[in-house]
Amino acid sequence: MPHPYVLLSAAVSLDGYLDDTGPDRLLLSSPADFDRVDEVRASVDAILIGAGTIRADNPRLLVNSEERRAARVAAGKPPYPLKVTVSGSGDLDPGANFWHTGGEKLVYTTDKGAERARAAGLAADVVALGPALDWRRLLTHLHEVRGVDRLMVEGGGRIHTQLLQQGLADEVQLVLAPLFVGDPHAPRLFGPGDYQSGRLRLVETRRIEDVVLMRYEPTAPGTGLWSSAADHHWLSLACDLAAQCPPSQTAFSVGAVVVGADGAELARGHSREGGDPVVHAEEAALAKIAPADPRLATATVYTSLEPCTHRASRPAPCARLILDAGVRRVVTAWREPDTFVEAADGAGLLTTEGVDVVVLGEYGERAKSPNRHLLRDAS
Repeated sequence: MPHPYVLLSAAVSLDGYLDDTGPDRLLLSSPADFDRVDEVRASVDAILIGAGTIRADNPRLLVNSEERRAARVAAGKPPYPLKVTVSGSGDLDPGANFWHTGGEKLVYTTDKGAERARAAGLAADVVALGPALDWRRLLTHLHEVRGVDRLMVEGGGRIHTQLLQQGLADEVQLVLAPLFVGDPHAPRLFGPGDYQSGRLRLVETRRIEDVVLMRYEPTAPGTGLWSSAADHHWLSLACDLAAQCPPSQTAFSVGAVVVGADGAELARGHSREGGDPVVHAEEAALAKIAPADPRLATATVYTSLEPCTHRASRPAPCARLILDAGVRRVVTAWREPDTFVEAADGAGLLTTEGVDVVVLGEYGERAKSPNRHLLRDAS
């Protein structure tokens, strides 16, 4: 079953606590890290927190930057991500900030909890998952019914624990704050249990003022989620990049991302990047990577439009650039129409040369969106 890309986000003390037991929330992040979190929120389709976090922190969960909200709208998205909460009991305070700020809200609960949540008059859609909460069913509903491709989970610790234990997390973004809590009664990030995530792979560390961001990805095989979720995440990003292209009457708007086998982004690019009126997305991205980089042999190129096989503006089309770089896997959203080139078949050329080409047609409309003015029909 398809699921969104699930990103867990949290800040903890050096001894692993999310908060202390005082009456006020313990601030673990720095101002610069709060801005980073705002950037991550702006990049996702939905943000999820548990009912306990609503009660304890009364968060608003907004994208605070006006520029980031404007960029979302320009990309065809609502200014704020969908806000999601989970409550088995349905016991939720209708006066909490969660319901009265931002965009759409969604509650997942049990059959009994749904009765209680609806009776409370919450400003939200309420979805019953059955007699008990079911994370896989919840994620499937988010993806298939609400169109969520990328989900940010901000807490609390119990939810983070359950998602990791069930092998449903694709990324962990953990901020380490330089302080100790030391109270055994304070909430911790992860609880005891059997974790299916395996040993996590560290993909990034970054100092942000006095805190450190660490990004991890699960390495456990066999869950059947990471590869599919990663493909959806990176192709979605490529479509976002396509929407940022300067408009043109003579060329498509395309976005591309090159991703290593370890899940780390190697480079990204988009059509007409840097003021070059003829540069293609794949070309722009690959130009940022050293030709001898050994990671290219196991990398994937995600591109919103099938790589070109013919072009007048450069000696080599993008399909040939991909082959020359040694890349053996391409994921795309949309086969090239015959607007500029008849019988274009980048996928065919790549496949003939041994490249694995995957077409995720569900992203076709997003890939076409910035190119509507170039198409002979709207299909």
